[in-house]
Amino acid sequence: MSRSARGRMGYHAGIEAERSVARDYLKRGYKFAAHRFRARGGEIDLVMRWGDKVVFIEVKQSRTHSRAAERLLAEQMTRLFQAASEFVANEPAGQDTDMRFDVALVDGTGRVEIIENALVT
Repeated sequence: MSRSARGRMGYHAGIEAERSVARDYLKRGYKFAAHRFRARGGEIDLVMRWGDKVVFIEVKQSRTHSRAAERLLAEQMTRLFQAASEFVANEPAGQDTDMRFDVALVDGTGRVEIIENALVT
């Protein structure tokens, strides 16, 4: 398989993983706020709302949950925090907005594991 074909497959697998995670949050009563929110600081895979709380979600997909977790790098966390800061700048409470950072792991079978409050600033 060519490198570009693997890249396209990875892209589409990532999109489907994000959709699967979004469905999981929606089933639990969260409200959808944004998908692939782009900011100068970086990109956030999913943004959901739980009442007044904004939940930022980094989705990682691999063959196993442990492999997916290994793919979360310190640089990505820094970019996620920067992008979240830009997102809440438009919220009524601004930087005082109640927020949480979750990591959602998706394995090769599509099983989702959500780790709430996985990242702290």
